Amino acid sequence: MRQVEAAVIGTGWCGGIRAESLAKSALVDKLHICEIKPERLAEVKALTNPATATTDYQDIIKNPAIEVVYISTTPEGSHYPIARDCLKAGKHVLLEKPIALELWEADELISISRKNNLKFTIGYSQRFNSKIAYAKKSITEGKLGKVVNVMVSRHLSRNLGKKIANRVKLSPVAMESTHDLDFVMWLLAPAKPVKVYSQGAYGYMKELNGSYDCMWSTVTMDDGTLVVVGGGWNLPPSYPNYCGTWIEITGTEGALILDDTSRDNWLNTVANGTEYPMSTMPGEHVDHMFAGQMGPETIHFLESVLMDTAPMVAPEHARMVMETYSAADISAEVGEPISLPLSNHSLAMLADMKAAK
Repeated sequence: MRQVEAAVIGTGWCGGIRAESLAKSALVDKLHICEIKPERLAEVKALTNPATATTDYQDIIKNPAIEVVYISTTPEGSHYPIARDCLKAGKHVLLEKPIALELWEADELISISRKNNLKFTIGYSQRFNSKIAYAKKSITEGKLGKVVNVMVSRHLSRNLGKKIANRVKLSPVAMESTHDLDFVMWLLAPAKPVKVYSQGAYGYMKELNGSYDCMWSTVTMDDGTLVVVGGGWNLPPSYPNYCGTWIEITGTEGALILDDTSRDNWLNTVANGTEYPMSTMPGEHVDHMFAGQMGPETIHFLESVLMDTAPMVAPEHARMVMETYSAADISAEVGEPISLPLSNHSLAMLADMKAAK
């Protein structure tokens, strides 16, 4: 199999994981990295020994040898323009969620990728969680019969929640539950969402950026399946970037309960007390191994380019997820269920909400 030249734009937490994963892969001929913070650029450069390191992403765009680009930039408003430039330059793109901040931006990115026959996917990562993969397998094999209900409860520590909430004015459903909406709709495909009702509760985060501490959304699928997704970012300070998730799936012939709270990984030290290692949502490097989802997801996209196969997440699916959490934001604001696809009236309400923020 041939090798490719790959680049990572934005080498913070997630981008750093992707850069290290690519640097260790035999599928990568040369690695290129881009980061606007010089000190972080130097740090990742020392870890990955890239062919080039730059603070200007246009250097990546202008390099014709680079075929595959991973975009891990923040703030999230940078996703659309950078992804657009990469796709217009003929590069395959993995973009961290969200796909965009506006639905028309998502539509344009999808259109460019299709027109140029490029691989374009969104990095949700959770489909590479072995427990969620097992859920997909169980449903596909019919072990649960017809799925009746799916419930997901995901919560982050306020250390991480504060970091996210301070950089972008997006809600918990847009920033956290988006992962769960993605994999639940994957589990239930080809069913699609037709109605969303959501509520939020204020607490610790309100003074930081006016955000809810948590949001709970009920999604009705077109085959009658009921989905309930809860997401929050206000747990007390704990293990860095801790994430705890509980999943219940019930069907006519069985039920599947998945505990992804990482309570089975317990480290207790005099210096730091109780910690739950390997409990971060994207995962983390553990010596010569990678514990978690983002490492395998990174290599999967590389393989999809080399083998000319479809990446795990279609961009049209990511657009559907975006429309669903947008409906949840509207619902929480007006206190009413919102139908999907979004009507012109709902889109107008969404625009007014964004303008107010």
